[in-house]
Amino acid sequence: MRAIDTNVLVRLLVRDNRRQLEAAEKFVSKGAWVSHVVLVETLWVLDAVYERSGEQIASAVEMLMAHADLTLQDTDTVAFALVRFRAQPTIGFSDCLLLEIARKAGHLPLGTFDRRLGKLDGVQRL
Repeated sequence: MRAIDTNVLVRLLVRDNRRQLEAAEKFVSKGAWVSHVVLVETLWVLDAVYERSGEQIASAVEMLMAHADLTLQDTDTVAFALVRFRAQPTIGFSDCLLLEIARKAGHLPLGTFDRRLGKLDGVQRL
């Protein structure tokens, strides 16, 4: 299966450049894989550049998980991270995903200096 870069995923979500959107849709129509890195980078762009809200970011993740032509890396872990993010969007999706990746791998506690993240089960604030 082919993989896509962050800028392709951003075009699919934001749809602000017709030519690039058409190229992105054509490329993924045969199936495409989205790594955790690309997912996190994309969500950062939606937040920082396009000023999307936590709810809009969560909706984007849901849309990507349901997309017929995209396969997200370890969808179950992404889904668990999304549940946690929806419950506490101030933590940030990337931190929620990081925690769920560590949990699945059996590498808890997750050490952090982050006050908000440090309050979650499975995290140790240093």
